[in-house]
Amino acid sequence: MRVGIGFDVHRLVVGRRLVLGGVELPWDLGLQGHSDADVICHALIDAVCGAAGLGDVGTLFPDSDERYRDAPSIELLKEAVGRSQAAGFSVENADVTLLAQAPRLSPYREQIRRSLAAALAVEPGAVNVKATTTDHLGVIGTGEALAAQAVVLLRPSG
Repeated sequence: MRVGIGFDVHRLVVGRRLVLGGVELPWDLGLQGHSDADVICHALIDAVCGAAGLGDVGTLFPDSDERYRDAPSIELLKEAVGRSQAAGFSVENADVTLLAQAPRLSPYREQIRRSLAAALAVEPGAVNVKATTTDHLGVIGTGEALAAQAVVLLRPSG
């Protein structure tokens, strides 16, 4: 078994869609970034890559590559999982935490969990999605940014 940890943070801005875990949430702010800036998917990509020894999200999908401009990060996560499978690993389970003062994640939690499970090629029960605030501290607490952290367990395939 191999464990990977991922973390990502993006600034909130006007004029962008808010996509978390491959699900678009209705909100007046979105995340700034080269792709759709989905912090949940980016943290999971880093966790998968870390466990499989494949580098990180910036190595696989550099922001200098126009192919990834506004790319759906859920598709990038699927590609990272495919690369980990080609390296001889399968996802056993994943645990992700969104750090956000707002919006509330609970109305979308199950939809996000199912979206991530499909991308990770596991049953929804192998994916846990949770959220926490920072009690109004720092850039997350003031509503300037969202962040996510993730842990993924990979097992050797076959």
